Amino acid sequence: MKTKVLFLAFAAMMSVASLQGCASEEVVTEQPPAERVEVRVVAPSPRHVWIDGHWARRRGDWDWVPGHWDAPPRERAVWERGHWKQTRRGYVWVDGYWR
Repeated sequence: MKTKVLFLAFAAMMSVASLQGCASEEVVTEQPPAERVEVRVVAPSPRHVWIDGHWARRRGDWDWVPGHWDAPPRERAVWERGHWKQTRRGYVWVDGYWR
């Protein structure tokens, strides 16, 4: 069971990473929908940190990118969550990052 959970967590991380890797900055004129409430599965290890899901704009539609567990790249790294930033031109997604 533990192996299955780890595999599913890894698969989710890879799919999210592939989606985020091909995203380019896009300015949207409407505010994104309200965040979804997500059910967190058990963390793969005590080191893992929950990365919140978020709305992404793709092909003119809002798609939900689900949250996932991720291991920090180094000791004492802290996750700064991504967010939609309002600018004069509209809203722009600012990716989360480890600091």
